[in-house]
Amino acid sequence: MPDDAAPRVTLYSRPGCHLCEDARAVIEAVCAELGESFTEISIDDDPALTERFGHEIPVTFVDGRQHDFWRVSADRLRAALRG
Repeated sequence: MPDDAAPRVTLYSRPGCHLCEDARAVIEAVCAELGESFTEISIDDDPALTERFGHEIPVTFVDGRQHDFWRVSADRLRAALRG
């Protein structure tokens, strides 16, 4: 994957969120395994994101579409990135 390609995975999170830390670990591992990258966005930095995702974080998007919230399944994420 070229270095300048946009990350396929976006993690919306909040500092100090233990579920977000768990999700980040799964996403980091799967992305490293598949040669993908991800970006992480704190919902606390944007009131619209806080309103949209405040009760569902962590929220994961793959290729611009919502994929998961609360927990990230490595198998589901792997399948989405391969599919």
